[in-house]
Amino acid sequence: MTQLDTAQDLPSNWGRWGLDDELGTLNFITADARARGVAAAHTGRVVSLALPVHPGPLAGPIPFGPGPQPAGVTQVMVYTGSPARVFTDVLVINTHHSTVTHIDALAHIPTGDRIYPGVPVSRAIAGGTVRQGSTAAFAEGVTTRGVLLDLAPEGRLAPGLRVTGQDLDEAEQRAGVRLESGDALIVRGGWNVFDHLEEQVPAMTVDAVRWLAAREVSVYAGDISDAPPVHPSGTLAMHQIALGQLGMPLIDNADVSALATTCSELNRYSFLFVVGTPAIVGATGLPVNPLAIF
Repeated sequence: MTQLDTAQDLPSNWGRWGLDDELGTLNFITADARARGVAAAHTGRVVSLALPVHPGPLAGPIPFGPGPQPAGVTQVMVYTGSPARVFTDVLVINTHHSTVTHIDALAHIPTGDRIYPGVPVSRAIAGGTVRQGSTAAFAEGVTTRGVLLDLAPEGRLAPGLRVTGQDLDEAEQRAGVRLESGDALIVRGGWNVFDHLEEQVPAMTVDAVRWLAAREVSVYAGDISDAPPVHPSGTLAMHQIALGQLGMPLIDNADVSALATTCSELNRYSFLFVVGTPAIVGATGLPVNPLAIF
């Protein structure tokens, strides 16, 4: 039995919008929240939060062999010589790879034998696809106001640091902006997880997730999220509670370095936040290119 199973004071949105709900905290993005986001775009300056992906050849290095390891996206080039010369390709995407900026669908992490908002896994995942809590929820994209909270404006967080609600409060005060219901939260810790796999990366705590719940954050993106628990029974605050209990979509492996530079330069930490996904339904997540528009 895990800490998640035994804890009684964890925030949860199970049942809040009914057992058929697939939007989770995206329900907080009302017309007013979208309008607030649009109003935050003044200059038209655009910053991407996606890591660049360089596909590796599918017939490339042997997996787990010496040298570079397979990329999050592998590629097979296809040549068609008739009726016209055409080059095309097949891309094989490892959605949840640490080098791919992606959005997690709500079915990605179950709690015991159930997924958000409390439905059995056997009902949600069947027939080789995701029937509830899938990427279908992202078909209309995400449009709202985004707020960057930089937890380490002078560098990066210390290895192993556990981020609390107080840390978020202090970053919010430094930014001079308050998150409102329906806003997207983007967090900078100064880490690129893939480049620091041998270090103990900073992570969000359950206390920080309670802060997200109280502020009714709609979606989370950041360069930090969870770290592997010290004990197998440990709780992954963001993936098991924020995603699995609150129904909060997570954008993992976001590259927020250019965003932090832009916010510092403009002395403005809120912006229009837009995420479009391929209109693929029935998946546990999809690669995304989140945009901050000033």
